Amino acid sequence: MKDASSGIGLESLEKPPGLSVAALKLDAFWAATGAVTAVVAVVLGWLLRTWPPHEDEALALFVGRGSPGDVLHTVVAERGGAPLHFLLAWGVVHLGGGLTALRLVSVVFAVASVPLIAELGRRLADSATGVLAAVFAAASWVFLFHGVFGRMYSLFLFTSLVSFLLLLAVQDEPRPRRFAFWGASLVLVLASHPYSVLVVGAEVLFVLIRRRELRSFAVTLAAVGVLGLPFWWADVVLRNRFDVGIGGGGRRLGSPGAVLRYLWSVAGDFSSHTQVWSMCVLALALAGAVLLLRRRPDAALLTGCVIVVPAVAFMLATLRSTTSPEARHLIFALPFFGILLALPLTTAARRGRWPAAAAAIAALLVVGGDVQWAHHKTPELFDGDPAGEAHAREAAAAWAASTGRPDDVLLGYEPVFLRAWEQDDSFSDHVLPRADPTLFADALRDVALPLGRGVWVFDASDTTNARQRATIPFRLPTPASQFEGHVYGPYLVIRSRGPLVTRRHYIDVTERVLRVGHALHINDADVNLHTVVAAKSRF
Repeated sequence: MKDASSGIGLESLEKPPGLSVAALKLDAFWAATGAVTAVVAVVLGWLLRTWPPHEDEALALFVGRGSPGDVLHTVVAERGGAPLHFLLAWGVVHLGGGLTALRLVSVVFAVASVPLIAELGRRLADSATGVLAAVFAAASWVFLFHGVFGRMYSLFLFTSLVSFLLLLAVQDEPRPRRFAFWGASLVLVLASHPYSVLVVGAEVLFVLIRRRELRSFAVTLAAVGVLGLPFWWADVVLRNRFDVGIGGGGRRLGSPGAVLRYLWSVAGDFSSHTQVWSMCVLALALAGAVLLLRRRPDAALLTGCVIVVPAVAFMLATLRSTTSPEARHLIFALPFFGILLALPLTTAARRGRWPAAAAAIAALLVVGGDVQWAHHKTPELFDGDPAGEAHAREAAAAWAASTGRPDDVLLGYEPVFLRAWEQDDSFSDHVLPRADPTLFADALRDVALPLGRGVWVFDASDTTNARQRATIPFRLPTPASQFEGHVYGPYLVIRSRGPLVTRRHYIDVTERVLRVGHALHINDADVNLHTVVAAKSRF
């Protein structure tokens, strides 16, 4: 008898009466997968509140304060992005949750992805490879960071894994119900992230090369194209905001050398960026690719499509200088990379005691390198904020919440504002997005006149600053009598003493405030000053 997933001969193993060796292998697979999943759940639970709050998390929660219709309009028609993530944030807000609850959603999808990674590895290679691939993927910086970050990336990983597994199920048994489930999974992927088009492209390329059941696949994909129209439109809105296109008219990522450097960087964030170690990990992955091609050509084909489609897309894309894809945008490729790393080690482990010992040591080194790189890249994920900064943020938020008014106008989705809202749910939700003149102007038009007081926050500890500082000087715009301000560690909170009434007056005052931030060397103040100046002509 042979294990259906691995093709390894099992005739020499004893079989208990009434129980097949294949069933024993499957039970062992799920037991090991369950253990890995449990460990990952514990680790992510420990990291859940360690990482400091981020403005992107505040954005999702403030947008989620609106109605479902408002949320969808904001995401699909104004901002672009991931509607499903923002709907989940809406659910969190209206169930009374805040930042921790939003992060818990990310944890749930990350933990749920672990058995799916193992199952994908089992389907593409064998059971042992699937379990080890799940371990490697879960130890990576990309997984650990986005497993607790309150954004859409663990959701994107989960939905893409579901779509890949359902695609394999359709290939095994092309029944109408399976096609329907696969099509539904693609719609969920499209709702999860703008880069989901790369997942769909990889799966379509795989289907076209295999040339089986093409009519049924075409019908399913046509239905996906129609049902996914709102998500396609959200992608167009986002691409227009960041000036992303195909062909001429912009800076390309785009040469083969640039794309290879990008993929090298992605592989580093999937494992470790340490130079010598990266070369060893890449050699291991190449060995896995050769083994997969020899043993499972279809599995190698799907893996190749997952790599080739993004590479070609980035060579064709034109991107503005402020736009650059990062490792998180290819998180759907993480399971495949883990499979390529795991396959040579599980193959060696079957060759005898000493090769098995060497493979175990190599696996431990891979996991250790992954975790070491994760700590090096984002130490706050493990160590948290310095205690003084966390206390300062709490104090700043407490002052803002206790003295705020519902008609205050806030610039930027600052974590201080988020914490203030968590302390007092009547805290203003008039937040103007930063760094985008069009969005800023549109949001300002949506605030009813007369405008209330303006509130601004400068953070000297922000990692985007050229130099991070634990304290910030106290400084007010001129004339100082029109403003009040407080310093809390690295945070300077400035508020106008009276309502600003008109939109043009708000812009003029904001420009004066942001010049204070510029003088204090706050990077966000520079970006926001450009935004406000660019938006001034619209009023």
